[in-house]
Amino acid sequence: MSQWIDACATSDIDDEDLIAWEHDGHRIAIYNTEKGFFATDLMCTHEEESMEEGLVIDCVIECPLHGGRFDICTGKALSAPVYEDLKTYPVKVENNRVFVQVS
Repeated sequence: MSQWIDACATSDIDDEDLIAWEHDGHRIAIYNTEKGFFATDLMCTHEEESMEEGLVIDCVIECPLHGGRFDICTGKALSAPVYEDLKTYPVKVENNRVFVQVS
């Protein structure tokens, strides 16, 4: 069953940045973008590298290992060497808190 989990305060994530968050075995990246807050799996689908040190530009995350890029909003793989999309998680913001829906 899916549930909304209080992950962090909105102020915990700088603009165009991310934080790593873990809940019940799920390693998740939570992003603060110009379009709002989003969440994806934390690990790159190419080499299982953490995206925690990745570069966020607009709504794109660049993996720090090989430079593959993903659309933060959809998880879609955008450039080689990545070809497998990132899993995304629903996010909502209430009272300056970021909630992530995990199942």
